[in-house]
Amino acid sequence: MTTQYKMRRIGLIVPSSNVTMETEIPALLRAREAVLEDRFTFHSSRMRMKNVDAEELIRMDNDSLRCAAELSDAAVEVQAYACLVAIMSRGLGYHKVSEKNLYAASQENGITVPTVSSAGALVDALHSRGVKKVSIICPYMKPLTKLVVDYIEHEGIEVQDYLALEIPDNLDVAAQDPNAPAELWKRLDVSGVDAIVASACVQMPSLPAIAKIEQESGIPTISAAVATTRSILQALNLEPVAPGGGTFLKA
Repeated sequence: MTTQYKMRRIGLIVPSSNVTMETEIPALLRAREAVLEDRFTFHSSRMRMKNVDAEELIRMDNDSLRCAAELSDAAVEVQAYACLVAIMSRGLGYHKVSEKNLYAASQENGITVPTVSSAGALVDALHSRGVKKVSIICPYMKPLTKLVVDYIEHEGIEVQDYLALEIPDNLDVAAQDPNAPAELWKRLDVSGVDAIVASACVQMPSLPAIAKIEQESGIPTISAAVATTRSILQALNLEPVAPGGGTFLKA
């Protein structure tokens, strides 16, 4: 007898130049499908953005409510806003404001859609394991990286060290070697940290590096994509487990 699975419909609010969110999050959830019965489909709405600078990020973020309304047309069960720096550059604690506004946009369209963001997901995941101190890798220019650092610290997590790769073009961010963080972390001071953030950006690939960093460093390692996947599963009331996602997606 063939088992019938319910397909869980996931909505993704994506910068127009982002190609990694729709790669790494589905990869994690496809790996989960191999060991658990839940099944997933993915549905995106895009906000225009090519260069990662403050002006373009604000313009893009202002378009996110349209995306939430479009995704609610598809009756998705959860929507995930995936641009960590767009949220963190708009003011301390802004992920809570953004998530509330996106939820309201879907509600106004007649369908209530639980909403998560990569920014809020990263903070929540770190708090879930009692993380007090991290070191992070970012692809952003230094001023934007500093905003990310300040945002994380405002959420009660000390950033001991950070690496800014200073890549302004978003497609160039996506073109980075996904194994690169397995070497880049060695440039960080990780003494005494509770976790390493291998990629504080859902556009910078890092998935194959997560397990490598954990094995070599002995330190729990996360990325924005791993954190977002975790929050998506929690919003669906599913166990936040996915093979290949490292410590933060283990049972």
